[in-house]
Amino acid sequence: MHNNRRATLHYLISLLLFASYGIQVCPFLDSLTPAELLLPIITVFAAQWLIRRTAITPRLESLKPEQRVAHLFRADLTVFLIGGALLAAYFQTQYQFPLESGGKVIVGMTLLGFFIACELALHKEYELSQQLMASGVQLKPDNSPMPISRKFSWFASACAIAIVGVIFLLINKDLEWLIHTGDSIPLATSQRYILTEISFVVAILMAYVLAIILGYSRNLKLFIENQNSTLAAVADGDLTISAPVTSNDEFGLMAERTNLTINELNRRTSELNTTRDASILGLASLAETRDNETGAHIIRTQHYVKVLAEYLRNQGHFTEILTDETIELLFKSAPLHDVGKVGIPDSILLKPGKLTDDEFEIMKRHPMIGAEALRVAEAQLGSNSFLRYASEISESHHEKWDGSGYPKGLTGEEIPLSGRLMAVADVYDALISKRVYKPAFSHDKACSIIREGNGSHFDPLLIEAFNACEEEFKAVAEAHKDNEH
Repeated sequence: MHNNRRATLHYLISLLLFASYGIQVCPFLDSLTPAELLLPIITVFAAQWLIRRTAITPRLESLKPEQRVAHLFRADLTVFLIGGALLAAYFQTQYQFPLESGGKVIVGMTLLGFFIACELALHKEYELSQQLMASGVQLKPDNSPMPISRKFSWFASACAIAIVGVIFLLINKDLEWLIHTGDSIPLATSQRYILTEISFVVAILMAYVLAIILGYSRNLKLFIENQNSTLAAVADGDLTISAPVTSNDEFGLMAERTNLTINELNRRTSELNTTRDASILGLASLAETRDNETGAHIIRTQHYVKVLAEYLRNQGHFTEILTDETIELLFKSAPLHDVGKVGIPDSILLKPGKLTDDEFEIMKRHPMIGAEALRVAEAQLGSNSFLRYASEISESHHEKWDGSGYPKGLTGEEIPLSGRLMAVADVYDALISKRVYKPAFSHDKACSIIREGNGSHFDPLLIEAFNACEEEFKAVAEAHKDNEH
């Protein structure tokens, strides 16, 4: 329900309550005719409602969002307080009511105003929160809002005083009534009347208190759920999210500081990732330059791996493995596939001719050299998905589907998927690149050689993917071709 419609309902209920039960507290009101009683009360309540619709509500829209709830509470309470004072002054001047009677009118109106103002302010806070969340606008809460504990204390104290005060006024009026009626009404009847009256009035007060408690609980649930969902997303690695700041209180400050923490964490994570990526490329480039290869080889192969992985995932293959996060890790770790070459002597690594059997056995050690170095790093840093994939690729990218590869002679799906992807990427790029021991092959010839390895060197499923992605491989090679010097 919109806040204005809710306010209209509150004003109607409070009008009926005041007109019906004001006379229960103040016997002077009971002395008036229905017209004399209702006309000024209806006039005052209608004026209050009109002021709220034409002055208070439009004024809210001109205020900053963080000021609206507090302003609405003060305005509603002030309207009822002034209305009570006007009614008391009217009855005193028109019908010569005593000051005590006027005081009761003011207390009754102020009490109704307090409960209504609280409930409408809480509803406005909820309504405003929903609007801000839908628009993505964030509040700027005060640095030192009134503590929630103090709000609870004030509210509890006000409720206790209100309930005790109203009961006191009722009992005082009922005692006067008993004195005047004397023995004309049986005691049991008087007792039943008094208890019914007190129970009904207390029930009304408790209904207002419960409505306010439920409203606050609803708002509190919304703020806590927003905070928890934000923190859960951050725990899952999403640093682009932000907690909605929709209240000008401690929860608003908590959400704002959560966002500052997320932003700082995101900045530091980005900085760390940039440093990591630069270190990877530097280390990989160092290894590749020892082999007379270029940094472009590193870039091309990581793009080939990503193209193949995304195609397989889109075709419904390895969907549990090839998540967005895993594909990104494969892309980042692919440059380290030949990092183990730093452990191979230059006389073998840079030899322009064919290697002897002994030399080739030494060359075949580089996958294990790289994998072991990366595992040492992982042991120092703890469990790390990036290093795990990097060591896996380094160790297995020279394995072959039929088991004739190295260093372990793995067959079929014993070879990790990351190694199978890297095998296709690495061989294709080696074929189209110029080396000291061979010229660069054309794209078509490289594709032909790759297909000849179907089922022997390469996973047949990856050959299907390669055939489907052939043009993308060609585009990557063209976009990142070696500089000619």
